Amino acid sequence: MKCPFCHEDNDRVVETRMSEDGFIIRRRRSCNSCDRRFTTYERIEVGNVRVIKRDGTRVPFDRDKVRQGVERACWKRPVRDSQITELVAELETSLEGETEVESREIGERTMALLRKLDEIAYVRFASVYHKFSTAKDFSEALHNMIND
Repeated sequence: MKCPFCHEDNDRVVETRMSEDGFIIRRRRSCNSCDRRFTTYERIEVGNVRVIKRDGTRVPFDRDKVRQGVERACWKRPVRDSQITELVAELETSLEGETEVESREIGERTMALLRKLDEIAYVRFASVYHKFSTAKDFSEALHNMIND
């Protein structure tokens, strides 16, 4: 692994931890050249999952795109970065074995996971995902959430 600071390929693993769900391994590394520390993550790669978008085009699944949407929904909420990482990992795990999945399905799965994590983040994500345009749209979403 190349050091992000000095770009030397000379490091050692100082500490290894597994995430709560066991799908991600976090490694603390120390560069033997510059003595700086950095963190790397290992995760299961979702192989060749294609996302079928609303317009019918197919694109490779992009975990970073999902993560950005979830981070935006969780902005200024009491949600830790590790919780977002675990949510995205859980979503990826649910996609294992599938070759194609509709973007709608990814959005629905993401909303279900967000709802368990933080209800405000869920409503924020749903407002963008479902393209809310009026206060009535928000009201209906809140009403459905409260009554479920």
